[in-house]
Amino acid sequence: MSDIVVAKFGGSSLADSEQFNKVKNIVIEDTRRRFVVPSAPGKRFKKDYKITDLLYLCYEHAKNEISFEDVFKHIEDRYKTLAVDLKVEIDIEKYLQEIKQKIEEGASADYTASRGEYLNGLLLAAFLNYEFVDAAEIIKFKHFGTLDMAATEVAVRERLKNVEKAVIPGFYGATPDGKIKTFSRGGSDITGAIIARCTSAKLYENWTDVSGFLMADPNIVENPKSIEYVTYKELRELSYMGAKVLHEESIFPVRDVGIPINIRNTNKPSDKGTFIVDEQRVQTYGDTITGIAGKKDFVVIAIQKMLMNLEQGFCRKLLTILESNGVSFENMPSGIDSVSLVIEESQVADKLEIILEEIKRQCNPDAVEVHPSMALIATVGKGMNRTKGVATNIFKSLSEADVNVRMINQGSSEINVIIGVENGDFEKAYRAIYGAFVK
Repeated sequence: MSDIVVAKFGGSSLADSEQFNKVKNIVIEDTRRRFVVPSAPGKRFKKDYKITDLLYLCYEHAKNEISFEDVFKHIEDRYKTLAVDLKVEIDIEKYLQEIKQKIEEGASADYTASRGEYLNGLLLAAFLNYEFVDAAEIIKFKHFGTLDMAATEVAVRERLKNVEKAVIPGFYGATPDGKIKTFSRGGSDITGAIIARCTSAKLYENWTDVSGFLMADPNIVENPKSIEYVTYKELRELSYMGAKVLHEESIFPVRDVGIPINIRNTNKPSDKGTFIVDEQRVQTYGDTITGIAGKKDFVVIAIQKMLMNLEQGFCRKLLTILESNGVSFENMPSGIDSVSLVIEESQVADKLEIILEEIKRQCNPDAVEVHPSMALIATVGKGMNRTKGVATNIFKSLSEADVNVRMINQGSSEINVIIGVENGDFEKAYRAIYGAFVK
């Protein structure tokens, strides 16, 4: 593994010239930061617009043969202002007009949306005096839209082998026929992880506007503790349940090659942030739990049938019914004669009655009950499986808070306990669990 550090900077880190200067100071402070991956400019203030949102709006207007002149004017003004403030020698007007013309000629949604990162990459490369490497050259997608990691690794290593320092825009790549293809929103995180993997980086830094992960949502818990280390597995559990700081797919390129991720704050660069590491690298566990995350608005379909455990294919039938209706499930706790399907309410809003009828017809259950407006709370921690009394603490705290637990589930990895409560009890339950472990 080399001493290379790949640094990805999010939209809030590159929203205006002041933020660009912070980024430059961070990059030049450590000569190992040889490859920099930028997002498109984010909001400068609360009622501002993200550039990517404006670009998607341009695409929708063009597709529906509506003038996008006014929307594109906002984009032009942002980039022209940046170019002037940063005093970079780049003809940004030329690039803007080229992009505008292609949108007018029917450019795809992926091409249009990706131009925010592309333009920001051009500006940042000129500002840092780094080489600009277009992600379309090196991030390879297959014809049907999935990442081709093998081809990408070859392309990155070949293109960067004689490049000392480069800026590589995030969020997009290209298919074999040269068409621009984007990752899902927030996908610049994935690009950074791919570049870290392909350059055998020592560290992947992800710079944003928070100093890493917190143990709980600060909108629910006042001043929650920060997390110093979190393992890839813990992160997956927390991200899945709504703890969003990093795009959850960005861990896959670096996980199997053991490259740690460091979440840092562009506005507080002296903060250490959170390290996301392989579990073998965390030898001690300072806290029993690592964090808490949760989401509201689930519906639970509870199915009961005597001798269910002896009926082969029962759960397969249930899942086939969901699949045929285009519905995925979040959780599936079960007992000997019962099983529950936990599903996001938004997925079954107009399909619930059809699904219930299919369950009754195909599975012939003794009873089916529907519990709407449910919330899930996950308590996650690698230290949980070597600590006695974790479940006791959770349920004692909920009892003392007068919260009725409607569902309990623990993963086979024993690093998380998920409980289901009514939406109205969500915040109270969340704070109670946090208070049980953090004094």
